[in-house]
Amino acid sequence: MLQKVEGIVIRTTDYGESNKIVTIYSKELGKIGVMSRGSKKPKSRLTAVSQLFIHGMFLLQKSQGLGTLSQGEIIDSFREVRNDLFRASYATYVVELTDKLTDDRKPSSAIFNLLSQTLHLLNEGVEPEILLRIYEMKMLSVAGIQPQLDECVHCHLTDLPVAFSIRHAGFLCKRCVHIDDNARRISPQTARLLRLFFYIDLNRLGQISLKEETRATLRAIINDYYDEYSGVTLKSRRFLEQLEKMDLPKPDSS
Repeated sequence: MLQKVEGIVIRTTDYGESNKIVTIYSKELGKIGVMSRGSKKPKSRLTAVSQLFIHGMFLLQKSQGLGTLSQGEIIDSFREVRNDLFRASYATYVVELTDKLTDDRKPSSAIFNLLSQTLHLLNEGVEPEILLRIYEMKMLSVAGIQPQLDECVHCHLTDLPVAFSIRHAGFLCKRCVHIDDNARRISPQTARLLRLFFYIDLNRLGQISLKEETRATLRAIINDYYDEYSGVTLKSRRFLEQLEKMDLPKPDSS
């Protein structure tokens, strides 16, 4: 049975001398794997549409197991992302996180739209690190590990939080911060940003300027939270961390 779907390629795996297994997150079917026969050959009509990040329309031969990619039409190749090491590295993290946190054949228009919007904004030059933090926060609910961001996780009052507790999975107010000696103290701005990144509509994303100290705190909290609760290990995260340490010139953001 043939079916046409709109999707984004989130993983490719070489299979034999000339084939690839392509993982697509599609609007209609969710995450699916298909065999792209001959796509490693330069002259194959499937070569272009079987690349990482490709947003396209795909004609699939469905089956109980691995389907087959029959043909595809590119909607967006995200050229600016592909041509820049930093943007490509952040995009790789985004698609790998999506792959790790989603189940096969469970469609979600919300996840598809979030993925598509994030890649488009990366392509347009929006600051990659901020987009990544937003994506990470939003994917926490997909993973079923959403922290408490609306009130103190201990006393449930909505006072301004003064710390984030990994152990208790959420904010702590000044009355309750004593319950976790390892809770990370945070500024009011950091608390607002963690909440904003979780709830923000990317269509309304404006310019966000952050101090390096705030960036480092957000990065540490989110990374530690994923390490504690998600059970996933991302190769792309390690590469990003190495890239940041190299302190190479980064692209200008618009």
